[in-house]
Amino acid sequence: MRIATWNINGIKARLSVVLHWLELHKPDIVCLQEIKSIDENFPRAEIEALGYNIETHGQKGFNGVAILSRLPFDEVTRGLPGDDSDEQARLIEGVFSVPSGVVRVCNIYLPNGNPVSEDSEKFPYKLAWMARLRSFVETRLALEEPFILLGDFNLIPTAADCHDPKAWWGDALYRPESLEEFRKLANLGLTDALRSVTDAPAYTFWDFQSGAWRKDNGIRIDHLMLSPQSADRLDGVTIHRDTRGWDKPSDHVPVEGVFAL
Repeated sequence: MRIATWNINGIKARLSVVLHWLELHKPDIVCLQEIKSIDENFPRAEIEALGYNIETHGQKGFNGVAILSRLPFDEVTRGLPGDDSDEQARLIEGVFSVPSGVVRVCNIYLPNGNPVSEDSEKFPYKLAWMARLRSFVETRLALEEPFILLGDFNLIPTAADCHDPKAWWGDALYRPESLEEFRKLANLGLTDALRSVTDAPAYTFWDFQSGAWRKDNGIRIDHLMLSPQSADRLDGVTIHRDTRGWDKPSDHVPVEGVFAL
C-alpha cells in the first residue's frame, strides 16, 4: 500500500501537476497540504474521476489540508483539539479498513513559525501547536493501531536534512525550541520513515528564490512519522524529486511510503 504526502502550494495553481502525478503513480492515499481553498471550491470532480475519494479541511487563501484515497473513509477527524479559538485548517485524519485491519492516517500542515521575534505570535503559536499535537498523538498511539503521521512539518530534523545548516540555524524550522518539540514528539514512539531506511542527505523542498532547485539548495521538512505498528510494515520510502523540475511545480515534492498493510 502506497501512502504519500505533498505540500502542493495551492490546488488551483497545481491541479494539472497533481492530476499528472496521480495518473503516473496511482498511490493509494495522498495527503495534501496548503490546498488554499475552502471545501466547496476544491476541484473534486477531476480527482474523483481518477478513482479517489476526497475529504478536505479547507480555509480561504491559505493553509488547508486534504486526503485523497482509493479506499473509502471509515472515519474522518478535522482540526487539532486543545484550543477552541484556533481556526486554522492544519489537520485532517482518516481511518481506513485494510486486509490486516485498519490504518489511521493523520495529515498535518505544521505552522512555519517565522519570524522569530518578540513582536510576533507566530513562533509561540508553532510551539503551542506542537505541544497540542503531541497530546493528540498520545491518544492515537494508545490505540495500538498502524498510525501514520505525515505532512509538512516545517522542521529540519538534522544537519543531514539541510544543504547549509549554518545558514538555516536560528530559523523557526531549525532552532533549539523547535527541535526539542520534535524530539518530544518522536520520543512518544514514532519512527522517521525515511531515516529508518537511509542516512543519506535528502531534501523535499527547494525555494522558488535564488535558483535553489538548480543549485540543489534544499531542505527536508516533509515527513512520515510512524507508530511501531506501521513502522513494522514499512517496505520503503521514495522522494519524488522529479516533480520539482516539472512545469509550474510546487516548491515541495511528494514523499511516499510503501507499507505491507
